[in-house]
Amino acid sequence: MKTMNGSEHVQKIVQTLGQQVRRLEGSRPAAAETLVSTGSEALDWLLPGGGLSRGTLVEWLAAAPGGGAGSLALAAAGAACRDGGALVVMDRRRTFYPPAAAALGIDLRRMIVIRTESDADEYWALDQALRCGGVAAVLCQPEKLDGRAYRRMQLAVESSGCLGMLVRPAAVRGEPSWAQTRWLVEPLASSGGRRLRVRLLRSRPMLGQRAVELEIDDETGITAAHALPLAAELADPAAHCRPAGA
Repeated sequence: MKTMNGSEHVQKIVQTLGQQVRRLEGSRPAAAETLVSTGSEALDWLLPGGGLSRGTLVEWLAAAPGGGAGSLALAAAGAACRDGGALVVMDRRRTFYPPAAAALGIDLRRMIVIRTESDADEYWALDQALRCGGVAAVLCQPEKLDGRAYRRMQLAVESSGCLGMLVRPAAVRGEPSWAQTRWLVEPLASSGGRRLRVRLLRSRPMLGQRAVELEIDDETGITAAHALPLAAELADPAAHCRPAGA
């Protein structure tokens, strides 16, 4: 795993990123119509075709900080890299913990961590990473994301075949979104490990409003507890205001 601090000019960040990606780049399936696992069979079961489509954005909405959304997004990003390509982690907050990634079975040698000092540098580096054909997945936690920047990210992953994993607070659930897949992750009380309820808010096509309860353990990874039916009122309230053509 390589870590870059963002005090230098953003152009140098991107040049370094390109060099590392070329070193890590392997043969990958064509992006079109290629599905990859979320890293959890239970979540795959909820999705059309049983996986996430390359070249799309995926939102993981966190009902509570540290509630498991980041772990699920990281597992899915790692799964996207199993056929080759690099995993880029945007770590503006300096909170990324590499051992947690290793516990999920992610090869740290194929990971690039980017730490920038400003919003402008972060979005510039993020855009370049999402457009790079040698990057299989990018994980980020954008604090601010306007419609124009969001649309730019969608076009970037469509051109490269990369999977963009966005971890965002559940408070943005009512806002327009360019993500093809949207999850809501809620922590549950548990006597051991971490227990989560994960709701599929959006996919193409929707297979009905469903959810699953998962457990995350440092040794056994992600396991399913049981599937749950969801009432229609739990559907994504932002679906009606999603940008046209998304």
